Amino acid sequence: MATVMQKIKDIEDEMARTQKNKATAHHLGLLKAKLAKLRRELLEPSSKGGGGAGEGFDVTKSGDSRVGLVGFPSVGKSTLLNKLTGTFSEVASYEFTTLTCIPGVITYRGAKIQLLDLPGIIEGAKDGKGRGRQVISTARTCNCILIVLDAIKPITHKRLIEKELEGFGIRLNKEPPNLTFRKKDKGGINFTSTVANTHLDLETVKAICGEYRIHNADVTLRFDATADDLIDVIEGSRKYMPCIYAVNKIDQITLEELEILDKLPHYCPVSAHLEWNLDGLLEKIWEYLNLTRIYTKPKGMNPDYEDPVILSSKKTTVEDFCERIHKDMLKQFKYALVWGSSVKHKPQRVGREHELEDEDVVQIIKKI
Repeated sequence: MATVMQKIKDIEDEMARTQKNKATAHHLGLLKAKLAKLRRELLEPSSKGGGGAGEGFDVTKSGDSRVGLVGFPSVGKSTLLNKLTGTFSEVASYEFTTLTCIPGVITYRGAKIQLLDLPGIIEGAKDGKGRGRQVISTARTCNCILIVLDAIKPITHKRLIEKELEGFGIRLNKEPPNLTFRKKDKGGINFTSTVANTHLDLETVKAICGEYRIHNADVTLRFDATADDLIDVIEGSRKYMPCIYAVNKIDQITLEELEILDKLPHYCPVSAHLEWNLDGLLEKIWEYLNLTRIYTKPKGMNPDYEDPVILSSKKTTVEDFCERIHKDMLKQFKYALVWGSSVKHKPQRVGREHELEDEDVVQIIKKI
């Protein structure tokens, strides 16, 4: 493990020494590819003895969605969990009070959202320091990350945590790169682009692919991609997820400082101790999770508005709705009646491919 760590450090040092310009772009691309491969080795060590791969804390997934609280020690993650969910997570004024993962559940707008209070991470977590690897492996299973920052500590902590998460292949508030990478049997590296490129050229692409021992592939760019984007697509194990920066302890700073913090994107100011703006934080979590509530209507009865079926924003068809209720439901499915904003008529008869929208009412008609 020490040798991998040393290699990572050597490459990072060399990247820091290298000037960034067109002449060195090819060399930097190669170094980035080597770094990504070494990071993956850290996450998945070989099976020959030694410690296991980056296993997370064993927390059963419950509820409709999962939000992970990530931050440095003593920024108020446990207090936030206690106030939001009523779950007890030990709170003290010293660092590393929480040593394992504490789950709690909030019910908000009919959806059950699981909150995970993860132990504080330290700088160098991505390289296996502290329990960083376990913390970030568990964070990968979440639908949204809540980075808790301390308002009285330097704002540079935000960049440090982002760096740790990015080292583990978590991409915050980003979309997957709009480029196509396809391996083939022969024909060498074929590089095409629909836009002007300032970062990548054929030589750099060949060097990065060569590092992965890929000598035949089609690479098509639809935006001005960087070497990092290409490496992310080749690696294929990246997680793209929304992230909110909860700046805690705002009761200890001045209004002027709060106005400066207000310029941060994806940010929400809170005071967990005094319970300031916790409803605003919940509202933001709901917005970033982008969940869809669907109400059921049994035949001849009123819709059940108390207990909606919760669907993720990417799976909102009638078929997904049926599978969420019971996997055998589709075998008996004939058609569905839908009331709501996704249809023109009230009710409208639809098939299993119909896309539902938030707060639609659905009645399933089964085959006789």
